Parts: sequence; C-alpha cells; structure tokens
Amino acid sequence: MNIQNKQIPDSVRYKMMNTQELRDGFLLSEFVKKDQINFNYIDLERAMIGAAFPFKKSLELQSPEILRAEYFTERREIGIMNVGGKGTVEVDNVAYQLEYRDALYIGKGSKKIIFHTEKKDDPAKFYITSYPAHATYPTTHARIEDAEPLYLGSVEESNKRTIYKYIYKGGIESCQLLLGFTELDSGCVWNTMPPHKHMRRTEVYFYFNLDKEDVIFHLMGEEKETRHLVMKNEQAIFSPGWSIHAGSGTKNYSFIWTMGGENLDYTDMCQIQSSNVK
Repeated sequence: MNIQNKQIPDSVRYKMMNTQELRDGFLLSEFVKKDQINFNYIDLERAMIGAAFPFKKSLELQSPEILRAEYFTERREIGIMNVGGKGTVEVDNVAYQLEYRDALYIGKGSKKIIFHTEKKDDPAKFYITSYPAHATYPTTHARIEDAEPLYLGSVEESNKRTIYKYIYKGGIESCQLLLGFTELDSGCVWNTMPPHKHMRRTEVYFYFNLDKEDVIFHLMGEEKETRHLVMKNEQAIFSPGWSIHAGSGTKNYSFIWTMGGENLDYTDMCQIQSSNVK
C-alpha cells in the first residue's frame, strides 16, 4: 500500500499559485494502479482517498502506519464504488458482489477487507473514500437501482444530468461520509452549474467514464477569483469548504462525489449565481 500525505493550501495562498503549484496542491496523486491499493491522506477532515485495483491478484486492505491503528477501520468508515468490471469486496468473510457503479458502505470495526476481480479481461476498479467515525453502522451494499436519482439541468443549458445518491441522510447511514455519483447526458458537458460551496464539509470529485483523448476543465477557488485545472479520466481533486467545484468537459462524463464534515444533509450548500462568478 502506498500513502501520499497531502496538505491542502488555504484560501490566501492559492491566489498566488501558478498552474503547477495548483495541481500539486489540489489534485490527488494518481492512485488507480494495477494490483495496488493507494491512498492520499489529507489534512482536512483527515480524509483518505484512494483505490484498489485487483488485476492479477486479490488485495487485502492493511492499516498504514499513519493511522496508528490495529486495522484500517478501527476508528474509520469507508465508502466504495466500483468503476470497472464485476468484482467482490469481502468484509469479515462476507462477500459483496459489486457491478459497475455499485457502491458499498463499510462501518467502523470491520477488521478484514479484501478486494477481488471476477474477470481478468474486465477487472474491477474500486474507488475508496474514508473518514474518521465515532459510531458503528452496518456494512451495506447498494446497487445502482437502489440509489435515489435526482434529475437536474437541461439540454439547452448543456447540463442535463442525473445524480445518484448512495450514502447520505435518508439513504445508507454513516457518521460523516456522503457518497454518490453524477452522470451527464449525451451532448451535455457542464457539471454543478450554477456552482456552490460547502462551508461545513469538504468534497472530492473523481472523474471517470471519459475517453483517453478527452479532458475536463475543472473550476475551483473563491467565486470572485476562480482558477481552472485540466483533468483527465480517473483523476481526483480535493475541494475545501471555501472553494467552488464545477467543470466542463470535451464530452459528457461521470464523476463520483464524496464529502465529509459536520453533517449528512445533501442539500446543505451555499448556492452561488453563475453571474457572480469571476
């Protein structure tokens, strides 16, 4: 297991950063690698963002030294979503089969977690997010048909999209972790417009379902002084509470959104009018 320690720049420092410094500061390291489990350990909310990519072998989740824990979920909860072929996550000898875009919540206290791929020619890819937990909730498997869809936007605004909510208040129970994903319709390229911020949470976007030659122009920063970063398939970016998070792609795409912080209310956000963004 590889761990990258990440300290996120504040709202003062980011104004003086060039493009490469912004990428180093907010983009998370490349963590989807064959036959590896990789994580970014982030100072804000003590979030851990990573992936397990079992290709030729199964992968067992260990507790890294930075956690000072007997096992990974001794004081943590985990949210997982499969962005590859069929796979299985084994939690304390119980197997959960995850199809493409299925999700799994693993509660605090789960000692043995193993990731398996079913077919080598179509391997599973498990996106993983983890936050500290103060209570134990049951491990829960969610299929895409179980997710609550939310339909937003329009073709005329180039942002018609469906939001699938898995872990949130009213859905799968957790301590502070929220997880779901957004899928843009064909011909639509804008996400999260008009934009917003989360003053009581941090958020991570993981972009996927994008062709190799396509890119996302991800918008970030304070609404009166925004920046953009160019992102590719299976890359992730961290968004602190003071930053907007929106973007436009060269084609339609999908992205996983995960949040952690003070509450589990999905609608808790600070809305910003597009006309006020500079």
